[in-house]
Amino acid sequence: MQEKKDLRKHIIAQRNQILNEQKSLWDRTINEQLELILGLGDIQTVHTFIPMHGEVNIIPTIQYMLNRGIKIICPKSLPKRCMENRVLTSLHQLENGMYGTQHPASTQIYNDTVDLIIVPGLAFDLNHYRMGYGAGYYDTFLLQHPNALKLGVCYPFQLVDKVPVEAHDVKLDGVIY
Repeated sequence: MQEKKDLRKHIIAQRNQILNEQKSLWDRTINEQLELILGLGDIQTVHTFIPMHGEVNIIPTIQYMLNRGIKIICPKSLPKRCMENRVLTSLHQLENGMYGTQHPASTQIYNDTVDLIIVPGLAFDLNHYRMGYGAGYYDTFLLQHPNALKLGVCYPFQLVDKVPVEAHDVKLDGVIY
């Protein structure tokens, strides 16, 4: 879909131009909001991404969860839109994966339910739909966890009026920016 390609290109160009000071400010604000949410509910298990390519730096929130004993699950991208979900026990034990991603070096696989899914994306809209990089990994995964709280994280310019939505796209519960 050309509309998605154009929006991806536009958002990536904007993201590449963020000044370090602005990025740090936005990252801090987003991490504070995530930590507030984590402190409010009975969240025992969180599925989250390890940031790459200028994405929101949620490493402080990941460390916050590790320090509090929250079980953290991170994806390892596999071929054919599949993710292997691995348990993260340390930010010092990561390995490189597909598309410039990182995932836990641990081979401990997790296939149970999660309470919260922190979702990356290139653009999010006011109806809580997201547009990712186009590989379809998260749409497939989100469908498998209907009861989990699903929160996207992004910078303010990544929030748009409407992202192009297709039948397989999954609506999130909220977006933090």
